[in-house]
Amino acid sequence: MKAKITLHFYTRSKNANTTGKLPIYVRLTVNGERLEFSSKKFIDKTKWSPELAKMKGSTEEARSINSYLDMMRSKVLSTEMDLMHKEEEISIENFQAILLGTNRTDRMLIPIFQDHNNKMKALLGKKYAHGTLQRFQVTLNHIENFLSWKYKVSDIRIDKIDHAMIMELEFYLRSVKNCANNTAVKYIRNFRKIINICLNNDWLDKDPFSKYDGKVYEIDKEFLTEEEIQKIYAKRFVNSRLEQVRDIFIFCCFTGLAYIDVQQLKKDHLGIGIDGQKWIFKNRQKTDVRSKIPLLPIAEELVQKYAEHPKCINEDRILPVLSNQKMNSYLKEIGDVCGIQKEITFHMARHSFATSITLTNGVPIESVSKMLGHKSLRTTQHYAKVLDKRVSDDMANLKQKFISQPFAKSS
Repeated sequence: MKAKITLHFYTRSKNANTTGKLPIYVRLTVNGERLEFSSKKFIDKTKWSPELAKMKGSTEEARSINSYLDMMRSKVLSTEMDLMHKEEEISIENFQAILLGTNRTDRMLIPIFQDHNNKMKALLGKKYAHGTLQRFQVTLNHIENFLSWKYKVSDIRIDKIDHAMIMELEFYLRSVKNCANNTAVKYIRNFRKIINICLNNDWLDKDPFSKYDGKVYEIDKEFLTEEEIQKIYAKRFVNSRLEQVRDIFIFCCFTGLAYIDVQQLKKDHLGIGIDGQKWIFKNRQKTDVRSKIPLLPIAEELVQKYAEHPKCINEDRILPVLSNQKMNSYLKEIGDVCGIQKEITFHMARHSFATSITLTNGVPIESVSKMLGHKSLRTTQHYAKVLDKRVSDDMANLKQKFISQPFAKSS
């Protein structure tokens, strides 16, 4: 049975180059299977004839481009003849291998993903934070494990990735890996970035994510009340390591620093602010946004307490911070000793600074946002939503106003 082969040339407006010229694309269809790729030729929109699928006019540029298109037609015909002569299958894969000098089987997911991560690693501190790289490395590890679990393979061709596979991956993350909704969706979104790279490089004909609608849901961030912070601060510990972890946690409750930022905090991050008092001046590791934080008395007290600590002296650090895993382990013990029912994690200190220490005590949200090093005020506004006490206080003030200045009744 003779193969049904069609060849079509067209331009893509959305892929215009910096001068406004449109790329000419080639669409080859073999027995219903489609292959699309760029010809690497560009043309002014007004000079292209969609009806004739060629460039208008008889200029040197028109002759050159139209000659290339004629050559492509001839190459398709000769490829068909060659495959028939060799008695090989007339398929889109074989056309691709001959026309483009490559094969779809060469485009495997894991090497593409690993190449992305390697480039990200090379740009650490310039374009990407370590935490971002770590999340993509974890995503890649999950995908490798998923492929082994679901398909008993170590890799997959990118053209075999479809909506069904994406949904199976999401199911795997939620069930086998026990990921919460937001965590699972964020891993899928990391995977989507790799697919976008494939689409932008014309390695894929269609987007397997076109029907995926995973949503990240807003959740209330856990924090300690001012009374709970006071209880931890006032507690006396016989174990010096518990005391050390408690002090670092309290320091972050009064500065809003995340673990990685307090762990990196050096003496040259301390300076004199606009008010003549000590401030912290540091770019956040996660976003590289500048944080400027006035030192509250308790935070300054803790800086002085550990000024002569051997780890701080030898490593030029403000505080002797342990690993995040150890800090969180000790904090669970501290929470139990202090009779606090919440499961305390180190990052809860940052949330507590935003809520109980600052917003609850009337610090404007704009100032809190600056101290936290948020890129957008919307990020900070999430903390304000959970402050029922602030709402209560604000409405109490409003209520008092109407009591002292009631509306006049009509006579």
